[in-house]
Amino acid sequence: RCFKFDDKYEENEQKYKALSREILGSDGESGEEDGSGESGSEESDDDEDEKEKPMTIIDNTETNLVALRRTIYLTINSSLDFEECAHKLMKMQLKPGQEIELCHMFLDCCAEQRTYEKFYGLLAQRFCNINRIYIGPFEEIFKDSYSTAHRLDTNRLRNVSKFFAHLLFTDSISWEVLECVKLNEEDTTSSSRIYIKILFQELAEYMGLKKLNDRL
Repeated sequence: RCFKFDDKYEENEQKYKALSREILGSDGESGEEDGSGESGSEESDDDEDEKEKPMTIIDNTETNLVALRRTIYLTINSSLDFEECAHKLMKMQLKPGQEIELCHMFLDCCAEQRTYEKFYGLLAQRFCNINRIYIGPFEEIFKDSYSTAHRLDTNRLRNVSKFFAHLLFTDSISWEVLECVKLNEEDTTSSSRIYIKILFQELAEYMGLKKLNDRL
């Protein structure tokens, strides 16, 4: 074959490439391949990053909370007196925020008794005296128990009232919690009036009427 020398080889070559791109879309395909290659490498990098990150497991079943309450319950019921019980419970390593669960368990166990047992009042008093972090939760629980007194039966109502009367008499919690008590017909129910009656009867028995009036 005879080949002719093309003076405009470079120019014609560029035209050929342009025409080839229009017809075949070769650059587009190669670009897509390059893009897919890049995305593939990015995905592999992401996979590696995910593998390197430690997995955090969040327990939303409250299994730990149930186990904590069970441990507290068993410790309370296996102790001979409140001092032994306080000593055992103090050894428990509570996480921040779990103090209120301990306070709730004291009151719940107290409320379940047939008659009020001073054991629980003394136990709560000991914790308030040892660490002031327990005072706030008990004060909040007092307000909650008063506002929901209508949910308690007579036996629980009596035990809860006597429990908090002990904490007030011993100054384990602040008397300012009584600000939630409004003695009028509109703001009280039959249950809350019984709650208040038992509470102040206990305080009068502990302190005497004169000291109680002076304190109020």
